[in-house]
Amino acid sequence: MSAPQSKHVYYNVHALRGGKPELGDIALNDYHLVFRFPPESVTAADLQSKKRVRQVWFAFHVIGQCTLRLTAPASGVPSSIRIRFRDFTFVCFNFTDDKQARDAFEFIRARTCRLGSIENLLAFNYTPPPGSPENKINGWELYDARAEFRRQGISEKSADVGWRITNINKDYTFSPTYPAVLAVPSKISDNTLKYAAAFRSRARIPTLSYLHPINNCTITRSSQPFVGIRGKRSIQDERLVGACFSASMDTLDATYPTNTNTDRSPSSSHVDLSAESQDSDPPLSESERMRMEDELIAGANTQYDEKTGKRLIYGAQQHNLIVDARPALNSYAMQAIGMGSENMDYYRFAKKVFLNIDNIHVMRDSLDKVISAIKDADISPFPPNRDLLAKSKWLKHIGGILDGSAIIARQVGIQHSHVLIHCSDGWDRTSQLSALAQLMLDPYYRTIEGFIVLVEKEWLSFGHMFQLRSGHMSHEHWFTVDSDALAGSTIRPGETEGRGDAIENAFASAKRLWNKSMGAEKDAASTELEEPSVVDEAKQGYAPIAEDQATRPRDVSPVFHQFLDATYQLLRQHPTRFEFNERMLRRLLYHVYSCQYGTFLFNNERQRREARLHERTRSVWAYFLSRRQEFTNDQYDPTIDDHTKGRERLIFPRLGEVRWWYQLFNRTDDEMNERVAAYQASSGSSEPGTGSGDSASSSRHFQPPGLTASQSVLTSVETAHEALTPEARTVASLNRSASAGGMPGAFGALQDRLSGLAIGKGVFGTAIGSTSTGKILPGARFRKRMMEDKR
Repeated sequence: MSAPQSKHVYYNVHALRGGKPELGDIALNDYHLVFRFPPESVTAADLQSKKRVRQVWFAFHVIGQCTLRLTAPASGVPSSIRIRFRDFTFVCFNFTDDKQARDAFEFIRARTCRLGSIENLLAFNYTPPPGSPENKINGWELYDARAEFRRQGISEKSADVGWRITNINKDYTFSPTYPAVLAVPSKISDNTLKYAAAFRSRARIPTLSYLHPINNCTITRSSQPFVGIRGKRSIQDERLVGACFSASMDTLDATYPTNTNTDRSPSSSHVDLSAESQDSDPPLSESERMRMEDELIAGANTQYDEKTGKRLIYGAQQHNLIVDARPALNSYAMQAIGMGSENMDYYRFAKKVFLNIDNIHVMRDSLDKVISAIKDADISPFPPNRDLLAKSKWLKHIGGILDGSAIIARQVGIQHSHVLIHCSDGWDRTSQLSALAQLMLDPYYRTIEGFIVLVEKEWLSFGHMFQLRSGHMSHEHWFTVDSDALAGSTIRPGETEGRGDAIENAFASAKRLWNKSMGAEKDAASTELEEPSVVDEAKQGYAPIAEDQATRPRDVSPVFHQFLDATYQLLRQHPTRFEFNERMLRRLLYHVYSCQYGTFLFNNERQRREARLHERTRSVWAYFLSRRQEFTNDQYDPTIDDHTKGRERLIFPRLGEVRWWYQLFNRTDDEMNERVAAYQASSGSSEPGTGSGDSASSSRHFQPPGLTASQSVLTSVETAHEALTPEARTVASLNRSASAGGMPGAFGALQDRLSGLAIGKGVFGTAIGSTSTGKILPGARFRKRMMEDKR
């Protein structure tokens, strides 16, 4: 990019990073802060130093927090601007003059959160430098939905494999947040799709995302159904889901193991595999946990006679799954507002599992704790606060997402089954699970071009709301003035940015605690105390932002960041299976926020096309492909051989080896993962930990930060068995009568489901692996009880 004209220049400013000062000059243009060092005052007197001048560019829209700290002129302490960037760069600029600090702060704020329109972002004004390889590549042409479906074997001209391309959404009127090109079962007409759309949130019907090239099993995705407390159903939706699970039946491999167990299977189970126990039984190994997850899913995979309720045995059974990514409590609570999860009485050809993956508010709060742990990286050379890192539960969330994705990948790639994924609207957790599962299943997505196609398909095309989740238009509350600094005190590591923070944090914590159980946090920023502005805002002349473009802090969440972090874990654990390297993931996250390219602007495919981004902006993929060598993994081995260890088609995560992505946080491996190594050394396992000290004995008092090998994100399995067995129905209705207290049937059923979610209890009774008192059975007794319940 040609150097833009500087609007303001401030001389002899000290920049602090890692507690180390560097003297230089600041130049501000419309989109960047440019720090040049050594300063002009030095280079003017020393011609040799001119050759050593360096520039560091900071994009305004990568700013996550900017604080102006003014000091009294007589205090001798310089006024400063502390900036936290969303690529986890922390810088503090100390000015010799408080007016300069104030002017610079207001200029940055005006160019960041007061632009008025998305079309004033850098992407609409960016052109690569003349002669740049970027100019030869049109990144917008890289992804073609029809070409990707052709690669999977689906097109209008190819043989029918059970799926067809429909143009029902070509003008985005059918489902505005879905892509224009959809693949649906061949035997389902567009008319049926229209009726089915009324049963799914935002008309996001079950549609194909991935067709396995060997066994023709599928990953489909959708949003939640409109079940409500009255248990509504849709015949068209049931036909559509059933067709998704049988579209390729004729070409499936029929060699499945036969389950000879003829006893009844429980209608539902709620298993807390992640619960810790004080018992002395040894924890489950990684392979045991994976086997138990598969057995728990397969154990309920039975068909029953409508009249007698007896088990029907076939030569082969698929473990077809409906995966609800939400905690079961959240899913059932959505029924109260007319939504919810599938009633498995009407989807007898499948099972439903709940994954205990938290919502966007929990994930945002988790990342905020990580930021608090490293927030002094500008003024301090010391390591991050490891206690806060552990309390963030960030690694636990990453491990849970990986575990859920691995369950899906095993069902498709090993169990030869079909999977339908959804959460609430089907554009956050659903995108994470679907994309990661495909990354584990298909080596193509582990190439540079394939990974680009995966991001385009699962995130951009299927409507992940990048604009809202990333906060591209920034927010006024991200710019604060620390007026307490007028007392003249200096900044010390661990200090807050002002005395009002304690009060604000207390209010915010109280609100989060109040809303936590339902996952419906309010926007804490909306009740924050307003800082006094040092400049009359009326003089700034900024345009108001349209409501549909404005950043709402309650909608900002690191969903895509978590996907990249989970991808990093796979790359780290399987370094020869990926063509791209860790740096590509880091730069991709940076450009999600930089707004330099049009790729991640707006919230869905329809909005991007209406804004004509492919004509008016550059694609970020041109940046990566023009620098291919920089982002290529030197260890990559493209050979696929399922008979050679390390070259298999399928890859799976090792949850006990989830680590901090230390490069992203601009820290060393030791600084971020020291306690992980200490836990390994003390426990003699490969599981991550957060020991408090150097000794093995002290580290045992701390819990591992992520999912360990013996833990699982899988919490519940539901089937239609209750509807097919008179004995089970009688027991269930008696339970409802006792718990509902005479409430109407629909409300009683919902209350029964909610009350059944006590710790260690099943959705409709005692959990597999639990006692009558709700205590989770660990280790060998867990497995024994599980087998007894199956019999």
